[in-house]
Amino acid sequence: MLYPVVRPIVWVVMRVFFRLRVRGARNIPEKGGVVIASNHQSFLDPMVIAAGAMRPVSFMARDTLFRRGGFGWLIWHLNAFPVRRGAADPDALHEAIRRLAAGGVLLVFAEGSRTRDGGIGTVRSGPALLAHRANVPIVPTVIKGAFEAWPRSRKIFRLRRISVRFGEPIDPPADGERDSYERVRAEIQRRLEAMMKEMMNDE
Repeated sequence: MLYPVVRPIVWVVMRVFFRLRVRGARNIPEKGGVVIASNHQSFLDPMVIAAGAMRPVSFMARDTLFRRGGFGWLIWHLNAFPVRRGAADPDALHEAIRRLAAGGVLLVFAEGSRTRDGGIGTVRSGPALLAHRANVPIVPTVIKGAFEAWPRSRKIFRLRRISVRFGEPIDPPADGERDSYERVRAEIQRRLEAMMKEMMNDE
């Protein structure tokens, strides 16, 4: 119940303070499960995606965040669920697939961790794996400007323009073979890099 109340507030905050610009939101299918495979620039990224997407978005957050009393309660009620960092977490994988199979939208940071220089890092196989297991499409997504607003080296954000672009969907791997995962992973990598280049050229 909390998500539909908070999401409009997030939209206003992102538009007023960060002049959020959204492109390609209609590339997110209106129905069914979807993996949003995004780059990861800052702590602001979940809010950027939530503000830009036209559907409620679930996302994974490291398990330690849920131990912070009120903050953990808040993100849990905003569709987040815990994942252990640095180790396989079958419970998080199961929950991710369950939400996708139920027709939800799941945000996955394709590089696995926040960028150190603002660029697109190496995409991992996680988005392809989840898409195959749940048989859902992948929407490659690029955030630009969040790194300048709140890089990992700063303790507090700055007011900078942020843009997000949702690309055309990519079909999930046809089978569970390593080659299929690699082809989809490489396509996500190519799309993210191309979209970032386009966004830089637009300015």
